Amino acid sequence: MKINKLLFTTTLTALALTACSPKGTNSDSEIENKVEALLDKMTLEEKLGQMNQLSPWDPNELANKVRNGEIGSILNYMNPEEVNKIQKIAMEESRLGIPLLVSRDVIHGYKTIFPIPLGQAATFNPQIVENGARVAAIEASADGIRWTFAPMIDISRDPRWGRIAESCGEDPYLTSVMGVAMIKGFQGDSLNSPTSMAACAKHFVAYGASEGGKDYNSTFIPERVLRNVYLPPFKAAVDAGCATFMTSFNDNDGVPSTANKFVLKDILRDEWKYDGMVVTDWASAAEMINHGFCADGKEAAEKSVNAGVDMDMVSETFIKNLKQSLAENKVSIESIDDAVRNILRLKYRMGLFENPYIVTPQNVKYAEEHLKIAKEAVEQSVILLKNDTQTLPLTNKIRTVAVVGPMADAPYEQMGTWVFDGEKDHTQTPLKAIREMYGDQVNVIFEPALGYSRDKSLNGITKAVNAARHADVVLAFVGEEAILSGEAHSLANLNLQGAQSQLIQALSSTGKPLVTIVMAGRQLTIASEVEASDAVLYAFHPGTMGGPAIADILFGKVNPSAKTPVTFPRMTGQVPIYYAHNSTGRPANPKEMLIDEIPVEAGQTSVGCRSFYLDAGASPLYPFGYGLSYTTFEYSNLKLTSDKLAINGEISVTVDLKNTGKYDGTEVVQLYIQDKVGSVTRPVKELKAFQRVELKAGESKNVSFSLPVSELAFWGYNMTYNVEPGDFKLWVGTNSAEGLSADFTVSAL
Repeated sequence: MKINKLLFTTTLTALALTACSPKGTNSDSEIENKVEALLDKMTLEEKLGQMNQLSPWDPNELANKVRNGEIGSILNYMNPEEVNKIQKIAMEESRLGIPLLVSRDVIHGYKTIFPIPLGQAATFNPQIVENGARVAAIEASADGIRWTFAPMIDISRDPRWGRIAESCGEDPYLTSVMGVAMIKGFQGDSLNSPTSMAACAKHFVAYGASEGGKDYNSTFIPERVLRNVYLPPFKAAVDAGCATFMTSFNDNDGVPSTANKFVLKDILRDEWKYDGMVVTDWASAAEMINHGFCADGKEAAEKSVNAGVDMDMVSETFIKNLKQSLAENKVSIESIDDAVRNILRLKYRMGLFENPYIVTPQNVKYAEEHLKIAKEAVEQSVILLKNDTQTLPLTNKIRTVAVVGPMADAPYEQMGTWVFDGEKDHTQTPLKAIREMYGDQVNVIFEPALGYSRDKSLNGITKAVNAARHADVVLAFVGEEAILSGEAHSLANLNLQGAQSQLIQALSSTGKPLVTIVMAGRQLTIASEVEASDAVLYAFHPGTMGGPAIADILFGKVNPSAKTPVTFPRMTGQVPIYYAHNSTGRPANPKEMLIDEIPVEAGQTSVGCRSFYLDAGASPLYPFGYGLSYTTFEYSNLKLTSDKLAINGEISVTVDLKNTGKYDGTEVVQLYIQDKVGSVTRPVKELKAFQRVELKAGESKNVSFSLPVSELAFWGYNMTYNVEPGDFKLWVGTNSAEGLSADFTVSAL
């Protein structure tokens, strides 16, 4: 579905009837002139007010602060009438009439909830991601929200970290592509459109590498790894025109991100020439006191502003302390003015001075077209991990299905994390969808077995087993509740919670075909459950339309096409595990003996001196980029137009892809490269391109990629960014572990 279809008839008509059309985008020079003219009129107190963001609770106190010019932005204020009321005070009763910037965490939908970002990344379809963000912006702007704290583009390689749910996974390239798509969707064609939201690239930077997977923890990322792995999505965000950036909670190598001059000034401002606005995360300036990096709020404000932060989220350390800091010459007026310039520039770019009030109609929420787009997102996000003996799709031979498990009819839980505004009454669950959409085709027996995902009671399992015995197939919906993932929801154990594993084993023992559907906010360690199941579908919390989409996949109306955006470990002890690891001097041998194969009194070196776990081996349960289809695909005839390329050249690759099965389907064709020898150790593989290719049953297509050699550049031994001449390997295939390969050489000019 193309992005322009999002301004569908009902929304567009209503918008046209009520909207005050923007007065056109101001040119950069016009905006800069306006910013300087307004800045010249501002008192120090008004400048510090613009740098202050609050989450208000008392309407009277808020009104007074806005009247006095003490607030530049508010968050978590969603009542349309109240938003217009407080905006009117800012425009008409404050001395300078500077509009407020109203913000909210709109992460994967506002009212219509889409799959969590990790699920959206599984689509390998940036258009789906862009569409979802556009829908979210249209709905959120109906309540006056014009700034969202998304996308989260932290590279996330540790599923113990709950915020992996908000991420686009483990890969810098995929995260960059999906992050840019979200930015485009949120911000639309122009920031000053009434339905656009300013995006916020977060968390800057390396937060996804929190030690031990514990939220808010320290990170220890050296500059080369920072530049090669963690910074690329943020550079892509800058290039895409992302309006704002947010600092992260972590300290990296002892320096909290909110006061890190190297990343905020040297890289973001000086190297990348970013002129957007930078905001702290929630109270992260004041939390530098807890870090032991600042003695008090005054020092926290000084270090933040001197590092290049523009706005303080809720801690009020800026507005309470910077006046004294300025008097003591610990902060310069130039630094304060630069921060205010960045804030005012954003407000002018958004057209808030000309059109500060809400104009998006309320009836856009849960619009029929939005629900269709959300359903399509789920259809492309559900991953088929296993399908022995073609258990799926369910055929017309199936007369009775047993629907069991705590996630089968859990409307709140399937929305996932960060859904402050989603309403469970609008959620369509798998149980409801199967009954409504396929109830005339099959008889449905429902036994939840467990009340919720953490339920340890075994009392309901007997009923579920009995239901299974009376059915032709069992559909077991398991996973984790929404509260088990997201911010501050880290886990040390990635197994299914409660008695869910016992439920799966009991259902498997009936001998009936067992389809396990997992709904979760992260990749879980489900090796035993996969072994016990005939088919497995994985749905990262799918949101409002999860039920109908999953039902259509189960019954074959939709052929799954998603791929894993993260590596699935066999057990938690393998974490962190990711495909693009560096080469080691003693790589694992797939034939190494595992723990149960080792003879008693074996020699010390008899198991092989290699890089693997005795109890888990070296391979994951599922590699990055993995996902099955109801049909099968065959790759052949991989060709490079040349295997000798110059540094300023371009790699042209073609491969033949054939649908060799009996169903129409879509394959995500993935291209990986390896720099065989570098000035520093390089990853064994790196994703560089992908395409979704639709094929009718029996159809073949020639798929082509064009990749500039410049895309092979990296930060090498001397901390310079360039392509190093030498030998490379290239793969094209269905996932990061399989594919056809070819070698090529890059030579210097």
